[in-house]
Amino acid sequence: MSDDRVVIAGGGIGGLSLALTFHQIGVPCVVVEASREMRPLGVGINIQPNAVRELLEADINCADLDAIGVPALEWALVGLNGKEVYAEPRGLEAGYKWPQYAVHRGQLLMMLYNKVVERLGKVAVLLGHRVTGYKKHSDGVTALVQSSDGEQTELHGSLLVGADGIHSSVRAQMHPGQPPIHWGGAVMWRGTARVKPMRTSSSFIGLGTHQHRMVIYPISHPDADGTALINWIAEVTVDNADGWQQDGWFREVDIDHFIHHFKDFQYDWLDVPEMLRSADCAYENPMIDRDPVSTWVDGPVALIGDAAHAMYPTGSNGASQAIVDARVIGANMLQHGVTPAALAAYDEQLCSKISEVVLRNRGAGPFGLLNLLNERCGGVFDDIEDVLPGEERREFMARYKQAAGFAMEQLNSSPPTIAAGARVG
Repeated sequence: MSDDRVVIAGGGIGGLSLALTFHQIGVPCVVVEASREMRPLGVGINIQPNAVRELLEADINCADLDAIGVPALEWALVGLNGKEVYAEPRGLEAGYKWPQYAVHRGQLLMMLYNKVVERLGKVAVLLGHRVTGYKKHSDGVTALVQSSDGEQTELHGSLLVGADGIHSSVRAQMHPGQPPIHWGGAVMWRGTARVKPMRTSSSFIGLGTHQHRMVIYPISHPDADGTALINWIAEVTVDNADGWQQDGWFREVDIDHFIHHFKDFQYDWLDVPEMLRSADCAYENPMIDRDPVSTWVDGPVALIGDAAHAMYPTGSNGASQAIVDARVIGANMLQHGVTPAALAAYDEQLCSKISEVVLRNRGAGPFGLLNLLNERCGGVFDDIEDVLPGEERREFMARYKQAAGFAMEQLNSSPPTIAAGARVG
């Protein structure tokens, strides 16, 4: 491999977004991905307007996104009694210059991968290999690579970017004393079902309390019969004193394993048990993150995405932030070149700020409104204004969007992260 290339450890959403960004600004790179083949794994995620903007400016268009998801129209919280707590329009409906998309994570991954292969060629993604560590040099960095067959090799590059997820080997070397993965006690069951969308044709709905809730939103356009593929997440918080007791972090389970927790979630507009019974699959995993670290950079090595800031999905901004990370690194390379100085500037710009978002999400993120509701009335009310006045609800959400980087006025007025046609060198 040419020494001037940047090695990207991990071919997830962040790593592939970074490869597309590097191609756009003229930085050679190679992506090292552990999977032997790319597969559309996962369920639904949201791409916030700040990240959609970055994808569009990386020459991915709305038609590409429409093929894998649907523009979000509304974000709503609903109490245990099925009554609305808070609702607001999202994306273009809210006045953003860019839409917000609810998409199938696996389809997004495949779309990004196909764009990388189309633009950079198949040789730009080394499948069946993973970066296990690195060695720094005065002229760059050597990535230690292991194939799926156990063969050890080395790749030398100008820089190394760890986009290798919550179990990142790059982060483990950068921060050898980091605490173990953090689990706060919330267990999630995820799946999809084909039913009619609720409230609007594309509403994100959080229903219940901060410790016992459903999250529901469509990730496809409605078919001729009015049904769409609905992504659902069922969550219950349990005692975590003994830690996670399962062998792995992710497993497929039967609906009967958890449906009893939601037997009372039946309303005139939604029957949760009936929806769960119609699901095509269900997966169980704990809601986990990592404690923030003081820096994402070690000289010629940087972290992005979950390797840098694995966070609870309560704010629907984990994947969005990975995309933004990639673009901010690209912008700093335009200013500082393909150098450790560019990585240091990226770290200065985002590490402290996004570490605060990690902790906000651990504290329920925007679902913190349900915390307040539970404290004041147990999640059941007649008139929400008597419990959580409208101004208090709006201020709460405004603070979260500001911290997470998608406050509308600020985003709409900010210049492009990477100017059209900008190239390094």
